[in-house]
Amino acid sequence: MVRYVIRRLLIVPPLILVFSVIIFIIIQAPPGDFLSAYIAQLAAQGSNVSMDQAENLRQQYGLNEPLIVQYFLWMGNLLQGNLGISLDMRQPVATIIADRLPATLLLAGLSFTVTWILAVPMGVISAVRQHSFLDYLFTVISYVGVATPNFMIALVLLWYVLSNFGINLSGLQSADMVGEPLSFAVVLDLLNHLWIPVLILALDGTARLSRIMRANLLDELGKPYVEAARARGLSEWDLIIRYPVRMALNPLISTVGWYLPRLFSGSLIVATVMNIPSIGPTLLRALTSQDMFLAGSILMIYSILVIIGTLISDLLLAFVDPRIRFEA
Repeated sequence: MVRYVIRRLLIVPPLILVFSVIIFIIIQAPPGDFLSAYIAQLAAQGSNVSMDQAENLRQQYGLNEPLIVQYFLWMGNLLQGNLGISLDMRQPVATIIADRLPATLLLAGLSFTVTWILAVPMGVISAVRQHSFLDYLFTVISYVGVATPNFMIALVLLWYVLSNFGINLSGLQSADMVGEPLSFAVVLDLLNHLWIPVLILALDGTARLSRIMRANLLDELGKPYVEAARARGLSEWDLIIRYPVRMALNPLISTVGWYLPRLFSGSLIVATVMNIPSIGPTLLRALTSQDMFLAGSILMIYSILVIIGTLISDLLLAFVDPRIRFEA
């Protein structure tokens, strides 16, 4: 098991290097740079920037260097823990991310928890009670969750709550609660605003994972070892939970690697529609303004989350399935 973990950890540095190169290429792919867009924005507002001023700004931001030099300067700063200064917001990137990280982690963590609490029981019940009313009901819910765009559900729920109850649930706090010290009223107001985005994100994840769980469990229930366990006199639910469910969880555990960062990036549209101060809308703004330091840092965080999530999936699979440990 120790060798298995060490082998997985040795893969991490090369993966981070590869991701960093890909991210830098993606950021630099659009024509022009931040300074060109900034000068064009000033010109549209009636302000002119001289050639000397533009050159000074280009030297200040390091945009006059070749791309390969810019990459090594960026990576060197990242390795030292310096995420740089946001070209657009004129603030340290670390400060911007730290300000938006609590809302992002709260939204992602609750959505992830609700998803697994709902998806696994729904998949188990659908498989064990195949072609029953509950199976059809969960199937309809899954199809709706997969087929309906998240932002549309967010808009409909916001409109419904506002038109029927007169409550505006956009953002994470009411206008009169912004800046207030922590109290029971502030926490209650936060929970009132938080349930809609959590429900929306959890609906999409639950719909997908419950179908995977159902299909895997149906496949396991048809295998000979299940009939052999029944012949030994095990009760039905004890048999199902102890053996088939445990084996059917393997593919779900393997999805943690991509599902964890997907919660961060997948909340982008929902957070933008609902005016939630998370990292998603900040990334969108950084990409549209070609803010290479802010966009690159956020994308690197997503990439590291993919690597960490995949590592966690491998370790959980090795813990749940002895066959993986023996192969390692």
